[in-house]
Parts: sequence; structure tokens; C-alpha cells
Amino acid sequence: MAGNGGYRVRRLGEGTFPSPVEGTYFVGEDTGVLVDATIEGCRNCKGVQPPYLEEAGPRRRLHFDPPRTGVAIVTCGGLCPGLNDVVRALTMVLWHRYGVRRVLGLRYGYEGLVSAFGHPPMILTPDEVADIHQQGGTILGSSRGPQDVRIMTDYLVANGIQVLFTIGGDGTQRGSLDIAQEIERRGLDIAVVGIPKTIDNDILMTDRTFGFETAVAMSRGPIAAAHMEAKGVRNGVGLVRLMGRESGFVAAYASLASSDVNLVLIPEVPFRLDPVLQWLEHRLERKSHAVIVVAEGAGQELVLESGKDASGNRNLGDIGLFMRAAIRSHFAKAEKTANVRYIDPSYTIRSATASADDSVFCFRLAENAVHAAMAGRTGMVVGLWNGRFVNVPIEQAVATRKKVDPGGSFWQSVLNNTGQPAVLA
Repeated sequence: MAGNGGYRVRRLGEGTFPSPVEGTYFVGEDTGVLVDATIEGCRNCKGVQPPYLEEAGPRRRLHFDPPRTGVAIVTCGGLCPGLNDVVRALTMVLWHRYGVRRVLGLRYGYEGLVSAFGHPPMILTPDEVADIHQQGGTILGSSRGPQDVRIMTDYLVANGIQVLFTIGGDGTQRGSLDIAQEIERRGLDIAVVGIPKTIDNDILMTDRTFGFETAVAMSRGPIAAAHMEAKGVRNGVGLVRLMGRESGFVAAYASLASSDVNLVLIPEVPFRLDPVLQWLEHRLERKSHAVIVVAEGAGQELVLESGKDASGNRNLGDIGLFMRAAIRSHFAKAEKTANVRYIDPSYTIRSATASADDSVFCFRLAENAVHAAMAGRTGMVVGLWNGRFVNVPIEQAVATRKKVDPGGSFWQSVLNNTGQPAVLA
């Protein structure tokens, strides 16, 4: 990957051990997937090789000798459908395809890499993880917030761990990068590979993250319920609050999928309260019911925030409860009727098992993470780009958040589906 700028994945060294993986294809060391696959992107290359991401997959030569390799897995941040699927897949591929016999599950996020917390690791085997994909949550437990990178690196060395898999969102992967950089400073032979996890689908350089598809599918039920509740009374308003701190993908996709939503409010599209309430008045005059979906991070300038959580994220004000109160107050002052039915399914969705499609996606992410780590890749996450699995430097994945483009074709599809005004600011 020499000469590929910021998209080059670091390698611990050349592969010296033959891969034990049988009956499969192998990916060439310099096989790549274009970052920009459009014609315009190629035109801008001007005779220079265009930027590309390293294609994921098994390599013929490994950096680590599987029988002598110790592996650790950690899950961090909030719950998300598919966490157990990823833990199971990592364990199964390591054990059955590579012959790794020492796989540790570290407990309660990055606390598991700090001995002072007293969380003994789990010994993961195929028998131990056989049925965990049928459960929501994570058998390893989770926590938020960083730990001292020096102490965590000391833990890896003391416990003979050559490969660390980190399953979590952008905060987790920033921590993963810190560990990888500390390892590099010390000249240690330890790989750190991330599997990006966020229901919000807000990680860069990947088309989707696991849990997102499940969240969208499960959101259709609450939206349908809100629709029925709204239609069941005079001037009924079904108000549904969905996930989406900085990015409104879940709210937008779920609304587009249900086709029962009349207004979607997301963080990327500013709005003022008065135009929204005026729109709602006109909607009820015409149709006698309305369904509104609001992402949790929308309209934060209207509500009170209260500091930050352990991961450094803003503690958001509750826009759902604010909107419910604002609608009721507005119509009461106008001496008009508005029967608001409020639904927040967030924790029900976060703790659910993964959908069939997400389960498949989880397995493929995990197996490609194993391929990358055993071949000596480090400081990277696995993603899906232009229909292919790729290895992405963590710096690129967490450079900023992926967001809905208010001027793009997808948001236009949402507007076309709901019929809502393009501007409510």
C-alpha cells in the first residue's frame, strides 16, 4: 500500500507463517478498492493512481503463528444488536480456521484491560459462544470511557496477548488507536484491530455498521403503532423518538421504510419550533392526524444539555419529551385539540438480537477482522466500501462523523416520501 497516503494500513511485518486456512481464495497484498468509484473521481486523478482502501480477506502468509498467539476481545460503549454475533464469529474463526486456542473475553469494556478493576477475563471457546448470538447485549459486558493507555498496554504484555479486537463506536476506536500508538512507541509486536459498532451508522469509510439494519427494521413497529394511535383519535399526533445523536440515519431510513411518517426531524437539518407547530396545525386541519419522527440529537438548541458522559459525548436534552410538551402547550393555548401519543423504543431496540441480515454482516466483519490481524495489520477497522470489505486506518474512520447530507438524493427521497417542507427554520 505504499504511496496511498492516509489510506495505508500499517503492518507489523512481513508474513512468515503459511496460512492454515483451507478451501478458500486469498487476497493479494496490494489488492484495493477505490475510495471514489465515480467517473469524476477518476478524472481528478490526472494520471496518478487514485486513492484506494486495502481489500480485506485472508492472506497466504501470516505474521502470527496461530498456535502461539494469544487473542483478547473487548466490547465497549452502549448496547447494540449484533455484539454477541461478533464475539461468537471472532471466536469461531480464530478457533476453527486458524487454530488459535487462547481467546480471552475482557469484561466491561476497557476496564477489562486494567487489573485494578478486578474483572477476570472469560475463556472463550466454541462451546462457550455456541448460542450467544440468540441473546441481545454482550456476554462480555460493556462500559464507557477511556482508561490509561499505558496500563492497558502493560496488561496486554503481562497476559501474553498478541492480538486485541475492539468492538465499539468512534470513542472506542479512538481508544483503540491510542493503544496501537502506544504499542508502536514501545516497539511491541501486538496487533489492534477494530470492528466498528454504532446503531447510528455514523462511522466514516464504511457503507453501514452492524446493528443499524436491525434498528431500522425494529423502528417500523413503533412507527406503525404511532400511526394507528394517531388515526384512532381526533387530531391525533403520533410522536416517535429514535436513535441518532449526531446523525439521523435511523430516523430517516425508518421513516422512508414505513411510509406512514409525515415529518422527520434530524440533527443535520435545523428547525425552529414555530414553523413546525404551524405545519402541524395545517396538517391536522387537513388530515386530522399526523406522525412525527424525531432523532434524539435533533433540535438540541431548544433543550437543556447537562455536561458530558464518561465517553466525552454530550448529555443530550430529551427532544422527544420537549416536543410532546411543546405540542400540547401550543394547542392548549390556541384552545385547539391535539392528542399526542409518545413512543420511545430506544432501549428495546438496543438490547435486541440482530436481524438475519445483520447477523450475516456481523460474521463477515468479524472474519475479515481475524484475517487482517493474523496477517499483521494493526491500527485499523474493518468496513464495507463499494460492496467490498476493506481495511481502513482508524484515523480515517474517526476523522469526523458520517452524516445525512441535506442536499443529497437520500434526504430528497425522505422529503418526497413524507411530503414535509424542505425548510422549517
